[in-house]
Amino acid sequence: MTSQTALRASSLTPEQIEAFDRDGYLMIRGALDADEVARYAEALDRLYIEERDAGRLTPTGAIHKLSAITAVPEMAGLLNHPNTFHYVWSILGWNTHVHHSHVDVNPPIREKQPYRFKWHQDGGRQNTQLETDPRPRMAVKLSYFLSDLSEPGRGNTKIVPGSHKRNRIDGPPRRDVEWPEPEGAIEVTGEPGDVLFFERRLWHAATDNYSDITRKMAFIGYSPQWVRGRDDVEDLPNRSWWNDLDPVQQQLLGGCAPTGDHAWGFHFDETPLYLWLEEQGLLDPKNPPLKPER
Repeated sequence: MTSQTALRASSLTPEQIEAFDRDGYLMIRGALDADEVARYAEALDRLYIEERDAGRLTPTGAIHKLSAITAVPEMAGLLNHPNTFHYVWSILGWNTHVHHSHVDVNPPIREKQPYRFKWHQDGGRQNTQLETDPRPRMAVKLSYFLSDLSEPGRGNTKIVPGSHKRNRIDGPPRRDVEWPEPEGAIEVTGEPGDVLFFERRLWHAATDNYSDITRKMAFIGYSPQWVRGRDDVEDLPNRSWWNDLDPVQQQLLGGCAPTGDHAWGFHFDETPLYLWLEEQGLLDPKNPPLKPER
């Protein structure tokens, strides 16, 4: 093992694990030093300029870029940072991998945005297809603060401590209907270099940034390595027999989920089995399609 991948030799304490199991999150204060924050923030600034020049900003001038390390290779050091990675393997063990990651830049918003109920659990269809109560943990996430989010109102994430043990919270009939905040909700604040470590079941929500500070964050999500297909499906679309398959057969072999959002069930209108069931009138109303939260 090289110095670049050096890991902390001690796991979380029993008290930390108990707190994580109880609350669904832990704060890691000062995980990154000032030089690291500056280096990662500068790399994220370069990505932002690329996305802006390519016309890929959101209507509020933000970016939400999936595949964090592919987008910003300089951030590879966050994958197994010695001040944070032991949180991951203390909870998930050794058989883990990154299943989902993204970087976010949210400049100040100058106009009040329409209301949208943003509270959710991570995991996409995991939250409709796992039938236990509560559903299993499945994944955890490290959320790195790369700008000063020490005050509320800077686009900070909101969470409901302890809500990971609840499969649902009260919400409106539509996301654009104004609704009270969940009981116990708090806004997570942090200095540059702090990290929010939480599990995917924790109910949380993004907030709009009406401050004068640009919010910069990197999120690395981890799950057991078996949360993926086991069959060898590499390069299948180039096999000689691939085009002889029907669309549903191609979906079942992994050929119709080119991105993580497809695999998580967001692009139902491009999923062959969904379209076939819809055509046959066989869709189950208890298993509705998901729409990505952007």
